[in-house]
Amino acid sequence: MNLCHTIQLTNGQFIVCHGNYGAPMNRVCKVSEDGGHIINSHGGQSGSNIGQYNKPYHLAVDNNEFVFVAEIYNRRVTLLSPTLGYIRQVVSRDQFKWEPYRLCLDVQRRRLYVTENEYKDGDFTAGHVVVFSI
Repeated sequence: MNLCHTIQLTNGQFIVCHGNYGAPMNRVCKVSEDGGHIINSHGGQSGSNIGQYNKPYHLAVDNNEFVFVAEIYNRRVTLLSPTLGYIRQVVSRDQFKWEPYRLCLDVQRRRLYVTENEYKDGDFTAGHVVVFSI
């Protein structure tokens, strides 16, 4: 399993994303405080349809535990409910020039900051921050 990012919730549970290109599992999970039990999950087999991911890489969680997921190879940001049910695509691949890597959520200003990077010939060659109103 290629664990990419985790955030601890106020109740002690964790939101975790894992997967990689060609990996059998690409998903987001809510995990118990001790890390021993998956409480909810979203995703599974790698793909580009709703309910599928292709390298979910970074997470942001709002005050109500809604989860934003940056996904590299499908070049999108998805919004999940606190129980990890699919709500909608927040940012589509058409809104990115390159691949999204990191998220920062400013709840007060209702802004989502997303870093996107160009990866070419085994190296990062360019990048910038894109700001979305949510």
